[in-house]
Order: sequence, then structure tokens, then C-alpha cells
Amino acid sequence: MSWWGKLAGGAFGFMLGGPLGALLGVALGNYFDGGLNAIGSAEALGHGDTERVQTAFFTTTFSVMGYIAKSDGHISREEIALAERVMEQMRLSPRQRQVAIDLFNEGRKDNFPLAQVLGQFRREAARRSTLLQMFLEIIVATAFADGQIDPRERELLQSIASRLGFAPRQLDQLLGRIAGEARFISTESKGEQLRAAYQLLGLSEGAGATEVKKAYRRQMSQHHPDKLVAKGLPDEMMEIATRKTQEIKAAYELIKASGK
Repeated sequence: MSWWGKLAGGAFGFMLGGPLGALLGVALGNYFDGGLNAIGSAEALGHGDTERVQTAFFTTTFSVMGYIAKSDGHISREEIALAERVMEQMRLSPRQRQVAIDLFNEGRKDNFPLAQVLGQFRREAARRSTLLQMFLEIIVATAFADGQIDPRERELLQSIASRLGFAPRQLDQLLGRIAGEARFISTESKGEQLRAAYQLLGLSEGAGATEVKKAYRRQMSQHHPDKLVAKGLPDEMMEIATRKTQEIKAAYELIKASGK
């Protein structure tokens, strides 16, 4: 049974304690002392188990999206639209969608425990670096939803990346790729799209064929939907990973076709 199936079935024994358990408890409309481990099924899952990691990923993603969205003082229509687009891509049921919205709203609150949430998420992910990167990509995309990242958002993203074990250089590379992805999707100019394709793959325009192929293979490996789900990406988010691999492939094919 999936992580959501167990939640819907009332099997709480495997769920999270700590700040993530508290957030999910509020979103589910249940308040328990010490987190949701307090009651329910005896089927408790330990750190690193796939369903536990999937629950942590879902909870952290939507709550931190809410935190990021309000970090510059207001929540833009673009940020709300991005959150809704993520929910649509996940094909959430009405109940799942409401839980995601409630988590987003919890992240908007002034007392949201960001450091503790990220600390627990990193522990739950158990060194799954590609899973942590996927989470960070969604959060960066949230900050970039209005087409720019202001200094406050940049500082916050650096703090989040650091707490998850990413160096400043890695965040800079990720910011560049996300910006390239946005331009690649939105532009109609062939020249601009080609430049964005290089940026999406994390390359300079002068990159040679061998370097382009290596970057393509690395990005495809990091975003392969089946690999990410096996590491703890919720099944519902497979469509997001699939779209990313499609964009990576399209960027690679465009560069190859350009003959550069």
C-alpha cells in the first residue's frame, strides 16, 4: 500500500514524529501529543523506509513552498499558480489536494519551524542526494515563479541548500539550470531557446559534444522517475520528474541539431 493509502486507511503507526509529524497532523485535522507516532497501527517503519521518506517529502515540499512564497513579504499569483500546477501534475485526489493546501498554509505562518523541518527531512532522506536535489529544485522554482529571485529569497535559498548539505556553488548551478529551464519552455526565439538549452544542462554555449553528452546523461540519471521513486519520491510526483527528463532530452536534441 502507498504512503497515502496508509494515511487514508488510518494506519498512523508508520508516520513521522517531530515537526513533520506535527505539520501533517494539523493538515489532516488530527492533533496528537508528541506527533502521530502516538497512536494507530503497530506497523511502524524506521528511518529510510520508502513510505516514510515519501511522507516526509510530501510534507516538507508543500510546507516549505508556502514558506518560500511568503518570504518576500507577499505571495504572488505566479507562486500560487506554481503550487497549483504542482498539485495538478501530481493528479492529487480532492483529499490529498486539501492536505497539500493546508501544508502550504502552515508554511506561511510566522512561527513555521524551517530549520527543524529541514533537519528532520534531511535525516529522513538518509543521504539520498538526488531526492534532496529534486526537493531543492521544486523550492527554487517556487522562488523563481515570478521571474526573478530577490536578495531575501536568494539568502533564504542559500540557507535551505546549506541545511540540506549543498555547497553555494551547487546552488548557483541549480539556479542557473532552473532559469534556463524556464526560458527554454517559455521562449519562441530559436536562438534564445538554444542558449537556454545549454543553461538547462548546466553548460556554457562553447561546450563541446562530449561535454554536452556527459551533462545530458548526468541530468537524465539524476531525474530518472523510476530511480527517484525508488529513493522515496512520492509516486504522485513521478509526472514532475518525467516532465523534467522530457525537457532535458528536448534541450539535448536541440543542441545536437544545431551542429554546435
